[in-house]
Amino acid sequence: MTTASAPTVPAAAAPAATRSAGRRYRHALWLLTVRDLRVRYSTSALGYVWSILDPLVMSAIYWFVFTQVFHRGSVGEDPYIVFLLSALLPWMWFTGGVSDSTRAFLKESKLIRSTTIPRTIWVARIDASKGIEFLLSLPVLAAFAIATGAHLHWQVVFFPLAIVLQCALVYGLGLIVAPLVVFFRDLERATKLVLRFLFYASPIIYGTHALPDALRPIAAVNPLTGIFGMYRAAFFPSQLDWLEVGASVVITGIVLVIGFAVFRRSEHRVLKEL
Repeated sequence: MTTASAPTVPAAAAPAATRSAGRRYRHALWLLTVRDLRVRYSTSALGYVWSILDPLVMSAIYWFVFTQVFHRGSVGEDPYIVFLLSALLPWMWFTGGVSDSTRAFLKESKLIRSTTIPRTIWVARIDASKGIEFLLSLPVLAAFAIATGAHLHWQVVFFPLAIVLQCALVYGLGLIVAPLVVFFRDLERATKLVLRFLFYASPIIYGTHALPDALRPIAAVNPLTGIFGMYRAAFFPSQLDWLEVGASVVITGIVLVIGFAVFRRSEHRVLKEL
């Protein structure tokens, strides 16, 4: 007596299915990202200008305080406005992405329950939309660099690496806070407080070279330190410290691993809670 053998699946079918799923994920991510940007600016007369107005105003305030009111000393490098913007613009991406991730599930709860696309996409689309806003703000940095005579150095090649590293960092943090806020609503406000502290704990209005030697190893633990250093190296090569960059890579990798672990363990409970 012979038994019927199960139909075999061609070896190429699995990779093809994986590629198809990957294309669907990227397509859905793009559609949701564009939707976010359109909704954000649909009722605004100035639209995209608002994404750069905040860092411009903050830069103007700090530039005035540290160059016109007080003697800046060794806090940063000249031109100071370029020094500020090269960290403030990516900071807006970071703080906006992490802050908005706290409501990634709560804001779209009905849509999340009714769709079968991977739930990580609701965090990824926030990271992507904020990242696009950052890219659209780069012409402002370039305009100030040209106007103030800032020199562009070959270290600008590290700029894309900084973007990739920051994208991974924001994504990993989003995967942590997005599901946890569903269970602990106070975490949303706590995150905003931490971000406020982190602004001053990060080398934005100052460079790490201005810190006492005892504090520099502590500052390197902040993954934004190495990332901002790579951004600034395009105009200020002395701001690039490979020890800080290495620490940023390691810590970002750890954040990503923790993020995926937290997300996988809490995904089903989140769906029940929504």
